Amino acid sequence: MSDPSLKIENARFIITVDPERRIIRDGSILIEGQRIAQIGKAEALRDVAADRVIDAREMVVTPGFCNNHMHISYAHATRGIFPDNLDPMVYLGHVFTLQGAMTAEDEYHTTLLGITELLKYGTTCFFDPGSTKFLDACMQAYEASGCRLVVGQQVVDKPNPLRLPVYETDEAIRLMQDTVETYNHRLDGRMRAWTMPFDAQFCSDELLKAAKSLADEHQTGMTLHQGNRPATVKFYADTYGKRPIEYLDDLGILGPNLLLAHVIDVDPREIDALAQSDTKTVMCPTAALKMGSQMSSAARLPEMVDRGICVSLGTDAGNNSNLLETLRSMYLAAVVYKDARGTTDVVPAELAIELATLHGARALGLEDEIGSLEVGKKADVVCFDTRRPEWRTLFNPVNSLVYNADGRSVHTVVVDGQVVVENGAPCFVDEWELMGKVQTLGEGLLERTGIHFEPRWPIV
Repeated sequence: MSDPSLKIENARFIITVDPERRIIRDGSILIEGQRIAQIGKAEALRDVAADRVIDAREMVVTPGFCNNHMHISYAHATRGIFPDNLDPMVYLGHVFTLQGAMTAEDEYHTTLLGITELLKYGTTCFFDPGSTKFLDACMQAYEASGCRLVVGQQVVDKPNPLRLPVYETDEAIRLMQDTVETYNHRLDGRMRAWTMPFDAQFCSDELLKAAKSLADEHQTGMTLHQGNRPATVKFYADTYGKRPIEYLDDLGILGPNLLLAHVIDVDPREIDALAQSDTKTVMCPTAALKMGSQMSSAARLPEMVDRGICVSLGTDAGNNSNLLETLRSMYLAAVVYKDARGTTDVVPAELAIELATLHGARALGLEDEIGSLEVGKKADVVCFDTRRPEWRTLFNPVNSLVYNADGRSVHTVVVDGQVVVENGAPCFVDEWELMGKVQTLGEGLLERTGIHFEPRWPIV
């Protein structure tokens, strides 16, 4: 029996992000099973039949976006409660207190809502950096939604100010190993599992080396939060006489299967180490700017890309950046450095799209599967409806996508050849019912933990 086929027909523009960076005007895509079988001019594919045809007239079609740092399991339940002026470390302490109080049922519903938001706005693949406690319970959400994802178990074995649970080193290593062996390559390959020590500052050298060894052994990846905050840089300088990423390099942790998150403040020696080791990175402009991390002055995204370092994009959690939309990070990456450098000749719109597609896929070791629309690749596709005022007038679809559009114009989303969002609505859940459920459980979570912040303006 042949694989079911899907045809996306008569698209106004297809932004392929293929090796030639072709933009196909009046194009069509044929999908057979999970993969792209044909792509080209609509006229050339006119007589190609399919089991289902999507009319993509007046649509711009792109690869699905990768959100490579997104704590998905807890933030939606208490989204928007934290005041702007809360110290970041105090904020994180509250975050992990709330997370620790969540039940498996809580995590299932908040995860499903997070995935719904991601998919509705064009993110087909996301990376949860170890914050989900109840992976078995959340498997239902992963499977039902059809998303592509990377998961793991975040661990530390040193006391820390974030209220993260501290494991014995052997137990932390066992948890990472069990998670990789249990969840890697599940859901017909849509799911990957990595090793995830939370932050090198709160982990022993033994734990870090074991995480890298497990990743190498299982041919998977490893991630670390690596914000390089001023206090962190000072700690490493005072303790070891070197910068944080230099220290990781000396430990043998850097390499092609390591993804460092945030990397706000890196100096030339750290950039050298990243480039020489082919270590991957992810920046979260939405969170960095909101949290006052000085991304515009301290982060070196253009310089890192110029050195051939893989920089991808994320949004971090929905209760620090307060949003999950990868398109927002694309926009910010494209504009922040123009302002910071005082020139428009950095991070063009084309690069911003690459950061969220090809770079995102490469950072996850999935560049042979996703990140561009090419024959043989997995069919992760987003169709934007341009019959909206923010898309008009339409001449250059790359500029319009990065600078004009947002996720509200997403019409159809396909992951692994399956339609998961249609006419702007998720195909796998009653969205309003789910939102009501998460509102209720969030209220209960705040009551159980006693965490509460009054708005600055009175609610009467």
